[in-house]
Amino acid sequence: MSEEALRLQIQNLKKHNARLKRIAHDARTKLNAALDGTGLFLWQLDIPSGKLVIFNRRWGAMLGFQPKETDANFESWKESLHPDDAADVLQAFNDHIAGKAPYYEALHRMIAKNGSITWVLDRGRVSEWNAHGEPVKVIGTHIDMTKEKQYEEQLALLALHDPLTLLNNRHALQNYFGEMKAQGPLCVVFIDLDNFKHVNDTLGHRSGDEVLIQLSQRFTELSPAEVIIGRLGGDEFVLLIPWALNHPRVKTLAHACLDAVMAPFDMANGHALIGASVGVSQAQDKDDFDTALQRADEAMYRIKKNGKRGVAFDSTFPDSLC
Repeated sequence: MSEEALRLQIQNLKKHNARLKRIAHDARTKLNAALDGTGLFLWQLDIPSGKLVIFNRRWGAMLGFQPKETDANFESWKESLHPDDAADVLQAFNDHIAGKAPYYEALHRMIAKNGSITWVLDRGRVSEWNAHGEPVKVIGTHIDMTKEKQYEEQLALLALHDPLTLLNNRHALQNYFGEMKAQGPLCVVFIDLDNFKHVNDTLGHRSGDEVLIQLSQRFTELSPAEVIIGRLGGDEFVLLIPWALNHPRVKTLAHACLDAVMAPFDMANGHALIGASVGVSQAQDKDDFDTALQRADEAMYRIKKNGKRGVAFDSTFPDSLC
C-alpha cells in the first residue's frame, strides 16, 4: 500500500471514529434527557474494583453533591445509605451476588449532603461473569421515590385523621376504643357545638373552619397525653379518657373542654362566640365504640333540651356522676 493510500485510509478511519463519537454523544444526551425527566438513573458496578458508574449525572445532584464532589464507588454509596436501612439493603444486594436471589431490589432511604432524606428504589442484576463463573459486573436502575413516599404518608395520615383539624377520625377512634377498653376503664366524651352555624352564617365558612382548628388545638393543649381526641365531622368532637366515670379527672376534663369552647375565638374578620353540650359515658363490657358513643350522645341531648352549655353524665352506669 502506498503512503498516499495509507494516509487516506487513516483519514477515513478518523472521520468514521469521529462520527461514531458524535452518535454516541448524541445517544447519551438523549438518554440523559429522557432519564432526568423521570427520576430514573442507570448504574453499573464493577465488583472487583468497586467502581460505580452512574450514566446520568443528576444522581449526585439528587443527594446535594456537585459533579466529582463525591467518589463514584461502592463504599461511597454504602456511606449514603440510611443507617436504619443499610443492613437490609446490603443483605439484599449480597444475596443476589451470592446467587441466593434472582435479582437485587430494595426500597430504602439515602442521606443527602445536607442531611435530608431521599427515598429510592434500587434494582439490579449481574450482567457479567469471569472465567470462573464469579460475578464481576452488576447493572441496574435507581429511581427517586421521595414524592411517592410523601404521597403515601399523606394518604395514611388522611385515612386515620380529619383533614381539617388533623385530629383522629371515626375509624381511628374505633381502633383506639378497642385497644383502650381492653386495658381498663374507659370513658367516652361527646362534644356537640352550639350555635356554630351562626359563625358560618355571619363570618363565613373559612372563619368557621378556623374556629374548628383553634378548638382542636385547645382540646389538645388541655388534655393529658393518654387522652385520645377526635373529630367525627361537622361540629362534633370525641375524647377517649382511660379512667372510670367516677374518677374526678373525668369531670374536671369534661368541664375544661366546655370552658375551652366557650372562650372567645379571635378571627381576622371578627370574634366568634359558641357553646357546647357535652355528654359522658363509660364503656361497658359488651360495648363497641358506637354503643358507648350513643349513650354519651343521649347524655349530651339532655343538655340540649335544658338550655345547652353544660355537661351530663350517663345515668345508666352504676355510680355515675350528676
